[in-house]
Amino acid sequence: MLIQFVRTGGFAGLRTAVTLDTDTLPPEEARKLLEMVDASGFFNLPEKFPVPTRGADYFVYRLTVEKEGRKHTVEVSDPVAPAALRPLLQSLVAYARK
Repeated sequence: MLIQFVRTGGFAGLRTAVTLDTDTLPPEEARKLLEMVDASGFFNLPEKFPVPTRGADYFVYRLTVEKEGRKHTVEVSDPVAPAALRPLLQSLVAYARK
């Protein structure tokens, strides 16, 4: 599975990005990422979530996953990210900071 992740925005407008190939990760890490993708229902999520009408300085996440011949991209901001997707987003932020 290939994951491309970009987080932009926030107060400072910083960009954080990482590309992960689960074939190159330790098996336990790869398994956890796969489970989070599956648990989020990623391939059933809309490509773009509505942008919040109030507030500023939100992080915007763009996430592309390629798995078993399927490829899907989702763009979502902090306040409207589904609860099931949040663990995956948090994990990818941690990978991007390494």
